[in-house]
Amino acid sequence: MKYFDELKRSMEWLAQQPNTLFIGQAVACPGTAMSNTVKDINPDQLVELPVAEEMQMGMSLGLALDGKVPISIFPRWNFLLCGMNQLVNHIDKVDVMANGKFQPKLIIRTGIGSVDPLHPQFQHVGDFSDAVQSMCSTVEVIRLEEPEDIFPAYKRAFLRDDRRTTICVEYGDYYNQK
Repeated sequence: MKYFDELKRSMEWLAQQPNTLFIGQAVACPGTAMSNTVKDINPDQLVELPVAEEMQMGMSLGLALDGKVPISIFPRWNFLLCGMNQLVNHIDKVDVMANGKFQPKLIIRTGIGSVDPLHPQFQHVGDFSDAVQSMCSTVEVIRLEEPEDIFPAYKRAFLRDDRRTTICVEYGDYYNQK
């Protein structure tokens, strides 16, 4: 099993589940390595957005409150930083603020940018997994370090019955290395 193949299999499995939507940049249009993992998914499930990360995270929360399960794709942690207000102050806290009446489930997909064969510079290769996990009380951050970690993590993120949000962190260098 290869890293990229497991990502593609996971996205295709998620696409078969009820109420899932894929939302983000380079989702319906090519543009990142992640784009290739959703290219065979029904276009009606792909919501292409401009580079507006806070808006994307807010839309993802709205979709989840409406009963959808958004797979919100941020190609790099560095881009996801722009959506931290929505993640930390709203998504992570909505269950507590609503006394358990709203328990949206989101799957957030992000990555640590690849440095091989070309280093894209440091604004694209950050890993903020530990920092974000420490800021959140209801969001779980899972690093996908090995191919065999991928499918179980995405399946668990969808099937979990505690309605928690899951951030799955991919490694760009592993797309072609593992």
